[in-house]
Amino acid sequence: MSKYLKIFTAISIFYLILLLTGQEGIAWYLKPFLLPLLILEAYNSTHFPTKNLLLSALVFSWIGDVVLMFADKGELYFIFGLVSFLVAHILFIFLFIKQKKVNPNSNILWLGVLLVALYLFGMLNFLFPTLGDLKIPVTVYATTISVMLLMAIKGYFNWLKPNNVTILLGALFFVSSDSILAINKFHSEIPKSGFLIMATYIIAQYLITKGVLILNKTNE
Repeated sequence: MSKYLKIFTAISIFYLILLLTGQEGIAWYLKPFLLPLLILEAYNSTHFPTKNLLLSALVFSWIGDVVLMFADKGELYFIFGLVSFLVAHILFIFLFIKQKKVNPNSNILWLGVLLVALYLFGMLNFLFPTLGDLKIPVTVYATTISVMLLMAIKGYFNWLKPNNVTILLGALFFVSSDSILAINKFHSEIPKSGFLIMATYIIAQYLITKGVLILNKTNE
């Protein structure tokens, strides 16, 4: 593990302990320092064709992180944060699409399509009664993260092992994080939601970044 990933892991564990023990005030100041370590890890990696896509996705995720820190000051901050993460997910979609394939064909991808469609329909059906004026933006966002997950599922069948699993798990954790956030904000409060959202989010970003970097190192 590189020094950046070691520091990221150490700070992340400390950050999550603070959230778990109710020290949100201190944790608030640590949050902006998490993603830059993954950005540095990606930036200092050897060049590969999709390196800029990974960097851009991480940067927009970081912007979303910072903007959402002020979400309690107004709905506009939440919308801007949502837009930042929407762009990040679109970049992740293209990142996954453009990874080198070693097994281009899969006859069981339809199962992934079915599962993702069930998730999307179920989540929107669950949230719609409480979304108010945010029905359209939340639908767009939920559809985008669903496509991101589908591309990771497709990649599972197309990419080299074991990094296909690493990236897919990262995408699953990302969707879990966004789902917890959406349910907590729009439907009903979830105990320890801040910890759960950030724990799944941190694991997601770590796994996707590490998986893509090692996958491309393997492909060299």
